[in-house]
Amino acid sequence: MAVEVRVPSLLWKYTGGQKKLHYERATVGALLETIDADYPGFRDQLVEDGEMRRFVNIFRNDEDIRFLDRMDTALEDGDVLAILPALAGGAPDPDRRPRWAGRA
Repeated sequence: MAVEVRVPSLLWKYTGGQKKLHYERATVGALLETIDADYPGFRDQLVEDGEMRRFVNIFRNDEDIRFLDRMDTALEDGDVLAILPALAGGAPDPDRRPRWAGRA
């Protein structure tokens, strides 16, 4: 059994449209290097200077790898690695706020 990698739609262009990949590797870092060998440019979207990009989240079995061992996080057969781009928003236009939000 391998590690399942769930690929977000923003990265499908690198994986030829594949939503899930399956690999056998010991760590997240090694896994991303292997994926990049098969799908050039994939890793560069997630990693910069050996660390995860700020607005990328990678979860191993629902645990953020930032709180584990980051790129050295160990992987085992059956693990699921989910890659999620962080979502951010800005302050809304005060004139377009819902009535219940009050006005500035």
